[in-house]
Amino acid sequence: MSGIPQTRIRFYDEHPLMADFFGEVLSGLQQRPRCISPKFFYDERGSELFDAICRTEEYYPTRTEQQLLQTHAAEIAELIGEQCLLIEPGSGNSDKVRLLLDQLQPAAYLPMDISRDFLFQAAEQVANDYPWLDVYAACVDFTAPLNLPWCPDDGRRLIFFPGSSIGNFDPGQAEVFLRNLHNVAGDQGSLLIGVDMKKDPAILNAAYNDSEGVTAAFNLNLLHRIQRELNAELDPALFRHHAFYNEDQGRVEMHLISQRAQTLKIGDQQFHFDKDESIHTESSYKYTVEEFTDLAGRAGFTSRQVWTDPDQLFSLHYFDVRD
Repeated sequence: MSGIPQTRIRFYDEHPLMADFFGEVLSGLQQRPRCISPKFFYDERGSELFDAICRTEEYYPTRTEQQLLQTHAAEIAELIGEQCLLIEPGSGNSDKVRLLLDQLQPAAYLPMDISRDFLFQAAEQVANDYPWLDVYAACVDFTAPLNLPWCPDDGRRLIFFPGSSIGNFDPGQAEVFLRNLHNVAGDQGSLLIGVDMKKDPAILNAAYNDSEGVTAAFNLNLLHRIQRELNAELDPALFRHHAFYNEDQGRVEMHLISQRAQTLKIGDQQFHFDKDESIHTESSYKYTVEEFTDLAGRAGFTSRQVWTDPDQLFSLHYFDVRD
């Protein structure tokens, strides 16, 4: 924290990773079909690769959402008012929140992420760049019910959840997660959330199969992490990335496909894979404006404003906690 006043940044570490990682990987590989939660993509290398994905030509969500935030930041600030408590689960590199900070002038910023080192670096940079801002960073599994670290308790709370990460939950899980955010927001709170929209499957398939192979590397990095952190006996080179839009389910699916029959060993557990058998590593659900408004409504939110880009690729929703 060199160069940062100690009163301006506090770091809370709930040590969310190792026990959960081991247990959930074993549990997921025992299921049929096999699956591993996408939250485990985000070790330091995975976070770096995701940043690189966001810069690829094919991956439209990041730049489209940034344009929406830049265009409507003043309107968002007017809706929430100054001196709010700005809370960002899954904050990553905290780049997008910068589009709001000068307009909102929040009393404090609470970034939360599962990747400890990446979170600390991002929080430190925000604190350096905004010396007037109190930063309370928390290393937590934000997909679980959230307990906020100590922070100022006055003022309205704004939950900021950009990047279409809500799509990584199936609709039932998304409703539960939104209820958790509803509880964190409190009686006078609000939610600003990015949602990827249903569109031409060709656009979606290209976004998750970029020509540079960054998304493939991101997906395969999960196996490298399992190999390294869990001392697994496996060869990531024997798997390949596969992503496609499942139109019936309204979601993009990412898989790791075994390229031959093989056996993985993790701890004292062995997992036999047939050729072409997959591990389902991510779903990314897409929503129309009406579908997502209904989903958030079931979680206790009332829609105040929705912004979309001219091509109807992405939507940015502002909700209040229902009275």
